Amino acid sequence: MDKDLSALEIQEVTGVGPRRAKLFANVGIRTIKDSLSYLPSRYEDRSCIRKICDIGAGRLETVRGKITSSVIKGPKRFSLFEIAVNDGTGIVRGKWFNQPFMKKNFKVGQEVVLSGFVKVNPHFRGLEIDNPEYEFVSEDDSFIHTNRVVPVYGLTDGISQKQFRKIMFGILTDYLDDVEDPLPEEIMKRQNLPPLRDSIRAVHFPQDNALLDALNMGTSVYQRRLVFDELFLFELGMAVMRKKSGRKKGIAFKCGGIMRKELFHKIPFELTGAQKRVISDILRDMERPHPMHRLLQGDVGCGKTVVALAAMLTAVECGYQTALMAPTEILAEQHYLSINGLIRNLGLTAELIKGGPKNSCLERVASGQIKIVVGTHALIQEGVSFRNLGLAVIDEQHKFGVMQRAHLRKKGIDPDVLVMTATPIPRSLALTLYGDLDYSVIDELPPGRKAVITRIFKPSRKEQIYTLLADEIRRGRQVYVVYPVIEESDRAGLKSAVEGREAFQKIFPEFSVGLLHGRMNSAEKESVIGSFRKGRIDILVTTTVIEVGVDVPNATIMLIVHAERFGLSQLHQLRGRVGRGAERSYCLLIADGHRAGEAGLRLEKMVQCSDGFRIAEEDLAIRGPGEFFGTRQAGMPDLKVADIIKNAVLLESARKEAFQLIDVSPELEEFPLLRQSLEVFWKGKADLFKTG
Repeated sequence: MDKDLSALEIQEVTGVGPRRAKLFANVGIRTIKDSLSYLPSRYEDRSCIRKICDIGAGRLETVRGKITSSVIKGPKRFSLFEIAVNDGTGIVRGKWFNQPFMKKNFKVGQEVVLSGFVKVNPHFRGLEIDNPEYEFVSEDDSFIHTNRVVPVYGLTDGISQKQFRKIMFGILTDYLDDVEDPLPEEIMKRQNLPPLRDSIRAVHFPQDNALLDALNMGTSVYQRRLVFDELFLFELGMAVMRKKSGRKKGIAFKCGGIMRKELFHKIPFELTGAQKRVISDILRDMERPHPMHRLLQGDVGCGKTVVALAAMLTAVECGYQTALMAPTEILAEQHYLSINGLIRNLGLTAELIKGGPKNSCLERVASGQIKIVVGTHALIQEGVSFRNLGLAVIDEQHKFGVMQRAHLRKKGIDPDVLVMTATPIPRSLALTLYGDLDYSVIDELPPGRKAVITRIFKPSRKEQIYTLLADEIRRGRQVYVVYPVIEESDRAGLKSAVEGREAFQKIFPEFSVGLLHGRMNSAEKESVIGSFRKGRIDILVTTTVIEVGVDVPNATIMLIVHAERFGLSQLHQLRGRVGRGAERSYCLLIADGHRAGEAGLRLEKMVQCSDGFRIAEEDLAIRGPGEFFGTRQAGMPDLKVADIIKNAVLLESARKEAFQLIDVSPELEEFPLLRQSLEVFWKGKADLFKTG
């Protein structure tokens, strides 16, 4: 699409002033280019103009006739404006409630087209249409709202369908000729795609009535073209980043692997086949003279930390520093404790950097004295520098994004990058979100790991739950209780963690009950988690702040209150906090009210399935990719037209075409218009063609 259209603000359009520009911004339209990508949510067939004598109540009908009367009835506060339209075969009335200003629009004798749902007036037995769409018959008969297949857009309060549709029609009339087609002809032919202008026109204002069903299902060839373009530009950006990183000079890590072998010798467990396979993938990347960019994906408890540590020790043995960045202080602290526990016997120590690190720590990192650094976002802040950062590990990658990853990478000179996630992501989605990365999966849990028994309970069965909790605690075990909110006022009608802590202390006066939530400061959180790890707290009442990063093998029960309020992948992450020891563990879900619909599906899947990858597929099927991730991927362009789940087949085609094109033309020099479109699409998200 022509770059100029992305620079022209929507306020430049006739009929759009400052107030309407704000309304357009509410639905994501700030430029003319945005408007062309804002597709109708559905379509109505108003193409068949019927004689008034043939129309019937309860149907969407379109009629044409002359206005024979125009009157306002009733008191000012409850007025009714009414017109009568006669086509020679009968009369139908159009009615607008509390809109007396409408009278100035209609004159007796004008020819008009009305469209809407017909009903019978119970008093006069005549036919009428409430709030009909209308259009006056002009000499050119350029119908927008009637006498055609009509687009219906998703709108915000303050603008009507008719106003919005008229503005969109004007945009296409005035600006469609400025749209240039950036897609190479060979790709259009291979993918059997129509021209871009034809596609935009047909999707906004279809000329062919036969397209109605396909348009409403989202399967028309014109919608397919616009979806392909968006997926293609997305994957093309990924291909450029991947090609760019592959050309850079990096560190070739070559050493005997003594530290790594010593680690494997001293850990009290045997690595799984999947862990060994993934470590081989990583070491092969690290030996190459180009920066590694690899995604390591694995379910909760699969042993990603040991795999990451093997890579970190390889870098350290070669004389380089390593950094592991996590999205929360709790997860960073857990990594810090785990890594220090594993490397203590190797004569190494790690350092933890969170908000407000001490100067002495920063100086030792900057001098290269500290080889292994673990931290939060604080690692990418100004003031944190490394002497020779060789490997950056980023955990829970979807909580960060392309730009944060780049910031950490810039702390070194093209270091290797390993990103990890314990949120299982279906392969199709992983290829889309992390298409610039190589991809490894730990698809095997350590031997002897027992599946967590998951059960759903109604609130009326709490006594049964309390008995199970008391029995486990008396056996020396510990319990998590998770609430969706911190305080009662946070969301009406939901029990809160603060209330829960008070209630559980009354129910179990002989046990120690702790409270943990996101509003506590770092010292308070560390104190509570430390007490829980040491067994001083029997029941930890908390929010989803413990979704990742808390590892207490002695905890055997995860009780989730208002479980119907949580997403499927989030429930699975919470369940992953238990079952980390040798004892049988339980995940108990308390669901208020009925368990119908989407919430019921989620809870039943939790009971049926313990495989994180299958759960991720189910979660995507139920909620879609946007909801699945909760937070929008930082550093990723928004997909306005495409749905990567519904359009999975087209996604694979777009990916294949994009990567093939970048192999042939890495800088897109032969395709200047496509390069321009790509830079507009990724604007502010990534510097695709900048060097250094």
